Amino acid sequence: MTVLLAFATVLTATILWHEPAAADDRACLSQDQRRAAIQGRKAVPLGRAIRAAKARQAGDVLDARLCRQDKRLVYVLTVLARDGKVVHLRVDAGSGAFIEN
Repeated sequence: MTVLLAFATVLTATILWHEPAAADDRACLSQDQRRAAIQGRKAVPLGRAIRAAKARQAGDVLDARLCRQDKRLVYVLTVLARDGKVVHLRVDAGSGAFIEN
């Protein structure tokens, strides 16, 4: 029963996260653009951003996007926290530092 509840929570969060994101897709980078940003040292690798986020919020990363926000690149991570809540964390892609909300 707990597994079913966790699955339902993840599914709901994924649907809710992706529907409004359609308008934000223009601000997020494509796979080729992400590669170029990392190779050009404009963004840290995703693994480093995930480690920064996990240092602040334990849980499983469900989704990761590299987006332009406020004239900088930011990783937007969707995390399923250990308490079952879905949270959205931001990491500065240029420095790899966690961004407080």
